[in-house]
Amino acid sequence: MSFTTEFTEGSGAGQESEETIPVPLCSSAASSSVLILGAGLIGLCSALECARRGMRVTIVDRAPARRDGCSFGNAGMVVPSHFVPLAAPGMIASGLKWMWNPASPFYLKPRLSPSLFSWGYHFWRAATADRVAAAAPILRDLGLLSRERFETMGLEFGLVKKGLLLLCKKQETLDEEAHTAEMARPLGIPAEVLNAAGTAALDPGVTMDIIGSVYYPKDCHLAPARFIAVLEAELIRLGVTFLWETEVRGFACESDRLMAVQTTCGEIEADEFVLAGGIWSTALAKSLDLRLPMQAGKGYSLTMEGPRQLPSLCSICTEARVAVTPMDGRLRFGGTMEITGLDDSIARRRVEGIARAVPQYFPAFSEHDFDEIAPWAGLRPLSPDGLPYLGRTARWKNLVVATGHAMMGLSLAPATGKIVADLLEKKEQNIDLRLLEPDRFG
Repeated sequence: MSFTTEFTEGSGAGQESEETIPVPLCSSAASSSVLILGAGLIGLCSALECARRGMRVTIVDRAPARRDGCSFGNAGMVVPSHFVPLAAPGMIASGLKWMWNPASPFYLKPRLSPSLFSWGYHFWRAATADRVAAAAPILRDLGLLSRERFETMGLEFGLVKKGLLLLCKKQETLDEEAHTAEMARPLGIPAEVLNAAGTAALDPGVTMDIIGSVYYPKDCHLAPARFIAVLEAELIRLGVTFLWETEVRGFACESDRLMAVQTTCGEIEADEFVLAGGIWSTALAKSLDLRLPMQAGKGYSLTMEGPRQLPSLCSICTEARVAVTPMDGRLRFGGTMEITGLDDSIARRRVEGIARAVPQYFPAFSEHDFDEIAPWAGLRPLSPDGLPYLGRTARWKNLVVATGHAMMGLSLAPATGKIVADLLEKKEQNIDLRLLEPDRFG
């Protein structure tokens, strides 16, 4: 028996239609059709893997083609070094300390929200040493697989393979990061603890005021907008169909299978479906009787044209939680975690916090260097345990969920895309996905 689930959140982008939109044909009559909900980095990398395996792919997104979501304004880092999930011991204490400072790296807007309380409870439950120890090998595997896929993608998008510096101003912070480096090495992630002179030797063209750093040589960086443009051009060449400014209104289902997605541009049928809608995935999942709890973690970035000094490596100002990335002659500074609901407005105090932090680590820069730079803000999808949702659901046999990557969307996108395509082809996984199951919160 078929039924339809209604989804009415958000404003419509187009007129309702009874038309059924056909998925484009390809040369292989036996190939399956795949509908991907979401044109962020996760959706695009999933589409690339699927299209290269001969699947007929359609991507639906509520945004226009010229968009500026999290996939564009992020720090552009590919970081296998980030194997510790956001829900880790000490994060709750740090968050409580930071949230009283309006310019601090973290802010949680107090509000009466059952979903926020539930999310916070599950975050607290997950922030244990045992949970981090279980998650670290999985994040390591995903990170290293992604780095490999970036290198073998066969596209030219300017991947810079010079490593990452975690810059520390305090000895206490350097000691903490050195402890994390000790955890990294047995996981196959090389790390080197450096003093100030050793750090300067790696990037002699930049003046730094630090006590030392931890260097992760396997980390990389790129310019996200350039990467996305190259990806989209390749997907168009492969025959992938994009449906921009298209809102999902509901789903047509039969028994335990999805049959079609009902949108503002008509009904779209497919054999397989991929939910990769970032923070918007929670509402879409709810309409399918699935529970994917997430909070929107708003982050900011400032991109400087023609900086007076341009680092050759990407770095993180550790105490300030500010990422610094050179991008095609420009320099991007990104940071903060602001949990305020689905609100993408700019809070000037958060931006000012980034601008004040940068000269503390890079004294050649001034806070006033940022006065005329237009800030960017994006909503990152945060799961309660800091791990992405990745896998099939028990309820729907032809649905794969790929969302909740938090600040790691770019870094983990190629690995996620490969795993999505493998799941659609029912191939055995080399990475243990049990901690990432979409049904883990009910």
